[in-house]
Amino acid sequence: MKAIRRLTVRTVLPEPLSALTELATNLRWSWHEPTRALFEAIDPEQWEHVRHDPVRLLGAVRTERFAQLAADGHFTDRVAAAAEDLRDYLTKPKWYQNLENPPRAIAYFSPEYGITAVLPQYSGGLGILAGDHLKAASDLGVPVIGVGLLYKRGYFRQSLSRDGWQLETYPLLDPDNLPLTKLRDRDGHAVRVTIGLPSLRELVAQVWLATVGRVPLLLLDTDIEENADGGRDVTDRLYGGSPEHRLHQEMLLGIGGIRAVRAYCAISGTPEPEVYHTNEGHAGFLGVERIRELVEEHGLDFDEALAAVRAGTLFTTHTPVPAGIDRFPKELIAEHFGGENGNPGVPVDRVLALGAETYPGGDPGCFNMAVMGLRLAQRANGVSVLHGEVSREMFGGLWPGFDAPEVPITSITNGVHAMTWVHPLVTELIERELGPEAMRAPFEAVGRISDKTIWEIRSRLRAELVKEARRRVYESWLARGASAAELGWTGSLLDPNALTIGFARRVPSYKRLTLMLRDRERLVRLLTNPERPVQLVIAGKAHPADDGGKRLVQELVRFADEARVRHRIAFLPNYDMAMAQTLLPGCDVWLNNPLRPLEACGTSGMKAALNGGLNLSIKDGWWDEWYDGENGWAIPTADGVEDPDRRDELEAAALYDLIEHSVARRFYDRDAAGLPTRWIEMVRHTLTTLGPKVLAGRMVQDYVQRLYEPAALSSRAAAADGFAGSRELAAWTKRVRRLWPMVAIEHVDAEAEPDGRTEGGRRPRLGGGLRIRALVQIGELAPDEVEVQAVFGRVDEDDQLRSAALATLEHLGVDEMGRNRYEGVIDLEQSGPFGYTVRAVPKHRMLSSSAELGLATLPYSG
Repeated sequence: MKAIRRLTVRTVLPEPLSALTELATNLRWSWHEPTRALFEAIDPEQWEHVRHDPVRLLGAVRTERFAQLAADGHFTDRVAAAAEDLRDYLTKPKWYQNLENPPRAIAYFSPEYGITAVLPQYSGGLGILAGDHLKAASDLGVPVIGVGLLYKRGYFRQSLSRDGWQLETYPLLDPDNLPLTKLRDRDGHAVRVTIGLPSLRELVAQVWLATVGRVPLLLLDTDIEENADGGRDVTDRLYGGSPEHRLHQEMLLGIGGIRAVRAYCAISGTPEPEVYHTNEGHAGFLGVERIRELVEEHGLDFDEALAAVRAGTLFTTHTPVPAGIDRFPKELIAEHFGGENGNPGVPVDRVLALGAETYPGGDPGCFNMAVMGLRLAQRANGVSVLHGEVSREMFGGLWPGFDAPEVPITSITNGVHAMTWVHPLVTELIERELGPEAMRAPFEAVGRISDKTIWEIRSRLRAELVKEARRRVYESWLARGASAAELGWTGSLLDPNALTIGFARRVPSYKRLTLMLRDRERLVRLLTNPERPVQLVIAGKAHPADDGGKRLVQELVRFADEARVRHRIAFLPNYDMAMAQTLLPGCDVWLNNPLRPLEACGTSGMKAALNGGLNLSIKDGWWDEWYDGENGWAIPTADGVEDPDRRDELEAAALYDLIEHSVARRFYDRDAAGLPTRWIEMVRHTLTTLGPKVLAGRMVQDYVQRLYEPAALSSRAAAADGFAGSRELAAWTKRVRRLWPMVAIEHVDAEAEPDGRTEGGRRPRLGGGLRIRALVQIGELAPDEVEVQAVFGRVDEDDQLRSAALATLEHLGVDEMGRNRYEGVIDLEQSGPFGYTVRAVPKHRMLSSSAELGLATLPYSG
């Protein structure tokens, strides 16, 4: 008989062990090895059975065992020490507390979070990045409040059919059996937030709290009795359902998320955030909700509220392709923000304008979430240097009159959380050889670790991966219908001493899961080479609605099933964080072969590098900026080849060549002691040079110093004196937009500065100066509202400026015809073809850049 409801009966712990509850519910245990070791010691067999989940462990262990442990003085001392260590971690000042006047708090919104495998609320890189962001913020003491949704079925679990087709299941999650607590008000009542939806009238969500070290993560859940069936299913699963279903999720995340933050701050006494960070466009409606608050609670009009919201908002884009952006039919947005669900202070036409694709090639019938995110944020960034360049090109139409390099989207390269992704064996062996103090500066310590120890670490990690791969492949084949009797071969699957290359990620077409299969016979020869064998460990999920991606998985699986190679290649189903924590450290080489430049960042290779793995990658994402020729290999790209099949053929051939002639040769080149000394040199170089760069701590410090602090200053200026700054900026912006058509550059000339070498010499020369003069009509605008810039640099054959520089011209008064005179000198620092132009742009102290309004006037050239 099947139960109609399920619940979890929590264990009542003896008083000496009561701190285990706090240790289990604070997710710091997921990256703190001593706390995990403490839980393992309770019952090692159960620890494995519950897959390293402390909450489930506390519910699974028998009462008698806890009574036994409560009487064990050594164990209770360990519990007390762990609890004291956690309290110190949560209360002692960190890096952030030493900053001068930083943001009081930052709200971080993301549709998914990869904190730990026991809280499966992530699908891939976006969620893992969000989880690492919160962990690093906690380590640094940054007062972040995370906001997301709690999906009762999470993302899917992947299995395979007998013929290798991907199958999906969605196990139901019990929040009471997860490391979560209900957010309650001071009277003990569970907090509820509501949003209006036209089809449901009102959607209610309860708020769960996940404690990520020092960082609270608020997760909204609609599976409660106050909602009708349609409402209860809004948070059913991640990235599923119809466009209307996705819209409801994103409205709940943005609008409901702001209301949850307000409730949390009121209950906890936490300061209200000064900065709001939108991790991709999914949470963009948070800006609309904040506009509503300012209109209703502070009496601002829409434009004044928009100015205030923009000042403190940061938008991070993660996609390099338009197809990766959420876009909704315009009519669907109108239905949800107009009519009975509308708000007079936030007119539906103004909401629609935020997401309108009003640029060449845009679809007038679409509402674009990334475009809305950019319009609601004064600051924006991509997630690697190359991705920043791609984003400026992709979204450049929002800033007409500015070349792509001037589009106000910067970049902060992603990082990964070392204590989550560095295998415990690595720290154990470093401490054994150099002492615990070496972990205070681990990357500097690498230079003092012997070749023998480095190779011991790498060999042990590889052996652990081989053991885990054999187990997973065996279980996968049983699930596919094989009998145990025919699976004896899995006992010799992979060789713990062979060169092991890993590849694991989501399976959209641009990541090219099957590029390695382009020339199968050549791949077979690489895998079965008797002297220098190569083996592959592969994992990845295709989106449930992506049959093309599923066919790629099936193609790879069928190849791995072939008897001639199945001992050298393994496909591991259901890639998740738990698998990654063995797979990534165990691979000697991490392979990444996306279609450049479509990989925004790609952090899996960073995790491999922190464990001494070498990267073999297309120069895309982070590898494009940090590959140095000694930390791995760059796969040559066939940029400019338009035929995709031909491009794949060329790049696959380059991949095979590198593996055969460079990677494998170096791995198997051993000295008299059997050590691959040149390989170890590359490992040591990778750890010492890449290690500090790829850390999530570096990434979060970059966000704080380059974006959060400036955003907080702008937010304070906008809100000061009853939002006087916002009112001023909104009125000024409206006035400038109305008067800007009257701005005209009527005359420009230039003259080389005297070179002092020849009498009357006025020839442009390297190291000299060029004086530029401009006469500009500015109409009713004041001179301090207009900035006139010289734009100059090298020119191509079509007189297009390349790598242009800017210089502001000085206002020198008005001539007899009422034209404003501007003048300045630019330095001639490059020889060869040179060009310049002049433009006028709006100027205001509260603008973050001269491109912000997208207004620019150039000299008439036609």
